[in-house]
Amino acid sequence: MKNTIVLFIGLLLLNCSIPDRTKEEARNNLSADDSINIFCTPDLYNLTARWASEFCNINPDVKIKVINVTESSVAENLNINRNLGFISGEYSAMHDESTWKVVVGRNVIVPIFNSKNPFVNEICQQGISPEELAQIFKNPEMKNWGTLLNNQKNVPINFYMIDDPSINSGMSKLLNVNQIMIDGIKAGDGKELISSVQNDIYSIGICKIANILDPSNQSILEGVKLLPIDRNGNGKIDYMEEIYDDLNVLSRGIWIGKYPRALSDNIYSVSTVKPTNRTEVKFLNWVLTDGQQFLNNYGYNDLVLNERLAKLNLLDDYEIGMTTLNNNYAISKEPLSFYIYLPIILTAILVMVIMVISGVQYIKDKKADVLDKASVPRLVFNEDFVKSPPGLYYDKTHTWAFMEKDGMVRIGIDDFLQHITGPLTRVRMKNPGEKIRKGKQILSIIQNGKQLNIYTPVSGTIKEQNKALDTNTSVINSSPYSEGWVYMIEPTNWLKEIQFFLMGNKYKEWLKSEFSRLKEFLTVSVKPETVGYAYVLQDGGELKDGILADLGPEVWEDFQTNFIDVSS
Repeated sequence: MKNTIVLFIGLLLLNCSIPDRTKEEARNNLSADDSINIFCTPDLYNLTARWASEFCNINPDVKIKVINVTESSVAENLNINRNLGFISGEYSAMHDESTWKVVVGRNVIVPIFNSKNPFVNEICQQGISPEELAQIFKNPEMKNWGTLLNNQKNVPINFYMIDDPSINSGMSKLLNVNQIMIDGIKAGDGKELISSVQNDIYSIGICKIANILDPSNQSILEGVKLLPIDRNGNGKIDYMEEIYDDLNVLSRGIWIGKYPRALSDNIYSVSTVKPTNRTEVKFLNWVLTDGQQFLNNYGYNDLVLNERLAKLNLLDDYEIGMTTLNNNYAISKEPLSFYIYLPIILTAILVMVIMVISGVQYIKDKKADVLDKASVPRLVFNEDFVKSPPGLYYDKTHTWAFMEKDGMVRIGIDDFLQHITGPLTRVRMKNPGEKIRKGKQILSIIQNGKQLNIYTPVSGTIKEQNKALDTNTSVINSSPYSEGWVYMIEPTNWLKEIQFFLMGNKYKEWLKSEFSRLKEFLTVSVKPETVGYAYVLQDGGELKDGILADLGPEVWEDFQTNFIDVSS
């Protein structure tokens, strides 16, 4: 400890001896630091210019030059000068893995209809699938509500659209049709479109989310409703699709993946490397906080609060010790003035240093285990990561079933669930001879005392349990569909229960909604400001493999109640 103190004092004394030339160079660098260039694509120029203007108004000494360039020029200029850029999701040249980027807003397209439509209840209960909408555009003679709702009501639909390339492009992607087919009655702007839909009870309008926002109360304008989209095409709006009654719920649904991706383009701030320039970092922090209020003015959608916090975490390791940010995010202009007071500061520091070193060491010892775990990189967990062998039946309890040649049914846990729990340490199984009924608890999977109860996909009698799991439980993680099987069941209601299983592409499509539901659960249960949040997301917001592994029993209990139980 004495050596540490001596070294610390020596470094402070060395700082005292910094020559005036070095200080002057630092001041010159700081001056250059307060002048930045921002390159943006034409569609974002007005928004970016407004952001820059507002930020400079509250930071008069900062100079920001906004340069309107093509997409290829954005990439070119960033590679040369490491400046900041703003691009929208439709541009792809800057979306390679080596590019640093952070989402700062969204361009959201929404279909709407008249709230007094006589079929409003059917529309809200059934929703409209992309395939049904596509049929109408491909076959104009089918452009009626009877076709959409399958209710034999031959009432024509009037489509109103704004002549906006991004809207046409988004609808074309959603419906998987040529943009030429996306046709309707043209409205001059958002206000005109909203007025047309409000005055036509059988209409559908396609616009941006900002067009339907009532600024007085941040709700949907009177007389219009969001057209619910039946993404899985099952003829009803499922629990996971119930996001269309409230703009806040919709915004959150967009973030966690419940809304069609084709209708929501991200707005990114991009750079070749993570920004370290002081002014750039402060500007991005402001864009993700106070600057969000200007997105709606230009037809874009702001980020939800939890998402903003997650994005701010991407910038939070920037060294801000030399600058002070006031409530308006203004930047202090005398970062080197502390050298004048260094002798006085040194005296105070020497008095505290021994206490501080002892305290820091204690804290380090206590947090060592947590920090070590957090520093171990984990693989990204996404839809492409989940194995789903063909020939198996999958159940919404996250179990699988396979009928053997002798009529017995082998069951186990799916790959999705074992990736969430991480390495399992024990299982608690029922005994051979016990009778089971579909949807009832059949197994408990345990990790160091934390457990989840799993429900059976089939009814019948347990004929055999996998004894290997008693001594090697982790085989469920390594081979969930082979060596990691759990029971052999003699089924009693197989032909009826098989109708509820998923196979092949249907299972993969269902998994997409499960990933959305998982992200929603994590958003609610694991707050960004908690230590546990570090175990949930990779840099860039991707889910980590083994999400629950390092989280506490209270999160496991919450996962049981709000994720597993509601699926069974």
